[in-house]
Amino acid sequence: MIGPIINSTSTLIGGIVGGLIGDRLSEKFRTQLPLTFGAASMGMGMTVIVKLNDLPVVVASLLFGAIIGEIFSLEKNIGRGASKLRFIIDKVAPQKGGSTLSQEEYLDKFVGILVLFVASGTGIFGAMREGITGDISILLTKSFLDILTAGIFATALGFSVATIAVPQFIVQMILLFIGQSIMPILSPEMIANFSGLGGFIMFVTGLRICGIKSFPVANLLPGLIIVMPLTWLWATSLLPWIQSIS
Repeated sequence: MIGPIINSTSTLIGGIVGGLIGDRLSEKFRTQLPLTFGAASMGMGMTVIVKLNDLPVVVASLLFGAIIGEIFSLEKNIGRGASKLRFIIDKVAPQKGGSTLSQEEYLDKFVGILVLFVASGTGIFGAMREGITGDISILLTKSFLDILTAGIFATALGFSVATIAVPQFIVQMILLFIGQSIMPILSPEMIANFSGLGGFIMFVTGLRICGIKSFPVANLLPGLIIVMPLTWLWATSLLPWIQSIS
């Protein structure tokens, strides 16, 4: 469990330090630099997307996942939780200098970075990889990026960024144990499509962070659960059937 511990600790430290020094940084610095991280998220997403194996499977998983997310209102529920979290943190440890973000801007950015930290393809696959191989290199590399990213976003969003370390650790722990149990039976196609779908989510998260388009990122997350079984169904049944009638 070394990888999840290091990664979540880096997010925690970055969030705390960023919240403490937020008033010492100019407003321009706090608002402009996150654009770079948004661009980085889009770039990382594109590098993973091009490695997917079955585009129809990934697109279908993305669509079905979005439908499920809308039905259960994942985005709205996370937004409500983030709003309550902001109220509690502002009471216990208000951000120095105060945040100039409106409630809507705060929730939009918070949900975006929550997905970026907790549900990125790099973090998910890194945790599963450590579960089966013991290799922590992916999560270790991600940790160096996360500590800086969390610090920058915390200068604008306050100490609430540090709390993301908790769901990040829990999710990576679960994935690590899942990786120990199911990774040996996963095909390369399943892993490629799973990572590809994560790439799409990272890309639209980058668009959201940059303020280009406010995609309901959280509503896309159920697609990560769908894509692997759908890949198996595609390879064993759907694709042979399509080939037989073509």
